[in-house]
This record gives sequence, structure tokens and C-alpha cells, in this order.
Amino acid sequence: MHPYKRTVRVNDLLREEIAEIIMHKLKDPRVGFITVTGVKTSDDLRNANVYVSVLEDSKRDETMGILKASARFIRSELSGRISMKFVPQLFFRLDESIEYGAKIDKILNEIKSREDSGDKEDEGSV
Repeated sequence: MHPYKRTVRVNDLLREEIAEIIMHKLKDPRVGFITVTGVKTSDDLRNANVYVSVLEDSKRDETMGILKASARFIRSELSGRISMKFVPQLFFRLDESIEYGAKIDKILNEIKSREDSGDKEDEGSV
């Protein structure tokens, strides 16, 4: 079943606004470089999972802790920016799809290099 168009629009709006708040309003120097990759709200729009990607692996746990601790502040900032009956509770999740894609890319490159080296060995034996 496809999500209702309003939910898709709300998810996009929340993603943009949360990214803006983190970049400009969250004044914590410990926060590393963060990308808000997506938001998925529940059907009743009461809860939202916010998916983020953290560039620096060494700061990943610390950054996620800061974001989780700042969820109330970010939610209060959202209430002044968007007009919804309820501003959803925010739950920050680490988006591992970028890492997963990089892992698949690495595996494909290894397979390709094996095939290329196998072709060279076949040519030399002729």
C-alpha cells in the first residue's frame, strides 16, 4: 500500500526543517558533520524516525547521543516552523544505507578485479 501523499509531504518537510535546525540552531561543537537522510512518520503523525548519516566514524556514538538528548529542543523549534496539529516525537536513528552501499560497491569492485585478472591469465596461456 502506498503512503498517503500528505505523509510523504510531511516527511520531506520535517527532513528539511530538522536539517536546518541542526545546522543553524544546535550549537554543540561536539556534533560532527551530519546529513539528515530521511524521516519516516507513523500513520497518525505522532512519531517520527529521523535517519541521519554521520561522516566521522569516531564521532558517531557521541553525535547520536547529542541528537537524542536534543530531540526535545529540535521538536520545540519545529513547532514554531511548521503548522501541524501535533509535532511528532523525534527518534534519531543511524542511517546505515550509505555504508551498506559502499560495502556492496567494494564487493563488486573486487569481483570485477578478479574477473579482469582472470582474463589476463587466459590470454597469456594461448
